[in-house]
Amino acid sequence: MLTISAIKADVGSVGGHTRPSSRMMEAARNHLSQAAKRGLIIDYDVTHTGDDICLLMIHNRGNDHPEIHELAWDTFKAATKIAQEEGLYGAGQDLLKDAPSGNVRGAGPGAAELTFDETAKERPAESFMIFTADKCGPGAFNFPLWAVFTSPLFCAGLMLPQMRPGFRVTVIDMEHAGADRIIELDVPERHLDLAVLLRDENRFGIKAIHSRRYPSQQVVAVSTDRLHTIAGEYKGKDDPVAIVRSQNIFPAPEELVSPYLTAHFVAGDARGSHNMPLMPAAINTAITGPYCLPIVSCVAYSLTKEGKLSEGVDVFGNPVWDATRLKAQQKADEMRRQGFVGPAMLPMQELEYSAFRKTLAELEEQFRIVEKAEPAYAKAGS
Repeated sequence: MLTISAIKADVGSVGGHTRPSSRMMEAARNHLSQAAKRGLIIDYDVTHTGDDICLLMIHNRGNDHPEIHELAWDTFKAATKIAQEEGLYGAGQDLLKDAPSGNVRGAGPGAAELTFDETAKERPAESFMIFTADKCGPGAFNFPLWAVFTSPLFCAGLMLPQMRPGFRVTVIDMEHAGADRIIELDVPERHLDLAVLLRDENRFGIKAIHSRRYPSQQVVAVSTDRLHTIAGEYKGKDDPVAIVRSQNIFPAPEELVSPYLTAHFVAGDARGSHNMPLMPAAINTAITGPYCLPIVSCVAYSLTKEGKLSEGVDVFGNPVWDATRLKAQQKADEMRRQGFVGPAMLPMQELEYSAFRKTLAELEEQFRIVEKAEPAYAKAGS
């Protein structure tokens, strides 16, 4: 069995929320390189999307293995130390606890993991994609995944024999503290029930998707932790990562990225408090756009049966996405013209853990009750 672990965190960035420094990225690579030499992991890659460092690790220790998660934590701590030395912004921002209890879930970093049998006959070759998003919440992948796994408008492969039986989608209640609160829905039969849940990207999110023809085959894993649920206060948006296996019995890469042509609106953006379009961007792109436009990157890999990674392909680095990037900028411009009013900003319940809520609380104290005056006609009649 092989496991793909993609663990992502913001532990410091240059000049504000832009990108990690070169030294931080080098330290992360060195940590994983040493782990590979020790035999803890088989192979690895390190990328960044905006100010988030993503650690991709291939190993055979299964999901939630303490040594793998401790490796990720130690790597982020090493990058944090450099960020502190360099005086970077938000050093260690996503490390919300002193140390994880054998697992980074609930400690700040976002983790997506997926274990599969590399010898399965239905998967003669293993290809997968890592989607990383910055300046948005954990439900940012809700719409693209719903579209690909329920609609032939986005994925014609759903009509092929190997995918016609459909998929089982695991949805998690991201506001529920403690043990995971989940529901499993079979699509296409329950795609409308799935839509009802996923429309609220701040409450419900896709955690996993499995093939129904091959129930042991998981196709999608998504990080679903909410930082404010962990920390009890606003600590930045949650910036999810997703692992999506592709080809053969699963959708093809071109199908998996097709919904991103929409540049759909997501929660996040500047101070994590706005609704803005999600722009596809090349991997290792810094956040330098107006109002921290949310971005998503994607790298496609092949994997040998021994667990060795191919070179990565930068999916959104292709010029074909330039038109979508322009569309995202235009949609963002129109939304920002609305300033702070209505859907331009998140609803008040989503601002509950931020400084915006503190400002509202101060104003609430200044309200006064005005007793209803007796109408003039009533006085005259008496």
